[in-house]
Amino acid sequence: MTDPRQSPPLRRTYDVIVLNGGSSAGKSTLARQLQAQLCEAWLTLGTDTFLAALPPALQASDAGITFGEDGQIEVGAEFRRLDMAWSRGVAGLARAGAPVIVDEVFLGGGASQARWREALTGLRVLWVSVRCDPEEAARREQARGDRVPGMARHQATLVHQGVTSDLEVDLTHLSPAEGAAQIVRRVQGA
Repeated sequence: MTDPRQSPPLRRTYDVIVLNGGSSAGKSTLARQLQAQLCEAWLTLGTDTFLAALPPALQASDAGITFGEDGQIEVGAEFRRLDMAWSRGVAGLARAGAPVIVDEVFLGGGASQARWREALTGLRVLWVSVRCDPEEAARREQARGDRVPGMARHQATLVHQGVTSDLEVDLTHLSPAEGAAQIVRRVQGA
């Protein structure tokens, strides 16, 4: 008789799911819904995790990241260096066998995706564009109260410029659970 605790590991279709979308598009809630709906345990790491890990001196400086009053974001050389190391570290987790959902904001559009593509070379990646109407994203941003006003509207289309995706999920009218179900169907090959 076979011990079920020693069953072979699941053969998953993807090692990494990258969710790219602007601020307040619903990526973090979507990621949590994915964790609840996927058959296997997936780690969720993203922009907010990375920003929280930065030393305070880089959270508001020319070398790190600055948030303009109009919602625009500028990043410096030290931020870029650490961001590259971060993406390679996330890829390392996936290579070590931990499937990862990346909750990301491609501020540089296609150039940001290219950096992630390089870090994720050799892994099976599902690229998901998470969209939300700019006005709806701005409404959510205002309701949250923890973002620089204007960031959501500014990022809503910027983060998708020059980016290619395997799947697009529009959370303007879909709930995060419905959006996650679309992704799960893709992951399960349905």
